[in-house]
Amino acid sequence: QVQLVESGGGLVQAGGSLRLSCAASGRTFSSYAVGWFRQAPGKEREFVCVMRWSTVYADSVKGRFTISRDNAKDTVYLQMNSLKPEDTAVYYCAARTPYGSNWYDPGTYDYWGQGTQVTVSP
Repeated sequence: QVQLVESGGGLVQAGGSLRLSCAASGRTFSSYAVGWFRQAPGKEREFVCVMRWSTVYADSVKGRFTISRDNAKDTVYLQMNSLKPEDTAVYYCAARTPYGSNWYDPGTYDYWGQGTQVTVSP
């Protein structure tokens, strides 16, 4: 069992930056792939990025967002730069086995945090 807790969300102006954190506890966190998803009101949960042995980003955030992890702290980070109003959403971190595929499918992730709100004003 893995417990995930996100933090770092908030209100920022367009063009600004935020860094989200996802702190894990429980089983060996370093053995899991960790992804970030987001969900805007009235929309489906959307893949943002994932880190396993390599990283994969959604086209909408490529070049602006960076995922990283500190296994010593059991924490994964999402650095978000050049934020846009369309990035406004609740952001979730999630963990799953690093094997297999379908990284974009939230249904393949076993553990989820509670989410943190990111709001980008025009």
